[in-house]
Amino acid sequence: MDKVYISQLHVDTIIGVYDFEKESKQSLYFDIEMLCDISAAAATDDINLALDYAKVSERVIEHSTAKPVELLETLVEQLAAIILAEFATSQVTIRVSKPAAVPQAQTVGVEITRCKAN
Repeated sequence: MDKVYISQLHVDTIIGVYDFEKESKQSLYFDIEMLCDISAAAATDDINLALDYAKVSERVIEHSTAKPVELLETLVEQLAAIILAEFATSQVTIRVSKPAAVPQAQTVGVEITRCKAN
């Protein structure tokens, strides 16, 4: 199986549990890996047969900024479900980093892997 990935996709959005987090946007960084078969796209040089990382990126940004949630866990579960439903991938791994969450840490975050139901 092949892998298409997006590294350090930057999104500014409202996210957090605390009142001060709900007052201004924070930076999130997404690393996304999607398993797929690239052979048809490679053989034909046809973007329509590829897992289009630009479209995935747009969808992640759109969803992440549409409606605030409190937890990173909620956001990554929603994004995994969207990517599996809307794009030609059988498995997605999403890692989201929130660098401003803990001042003593460079970054904190959540990583999940989800598979398409058979």
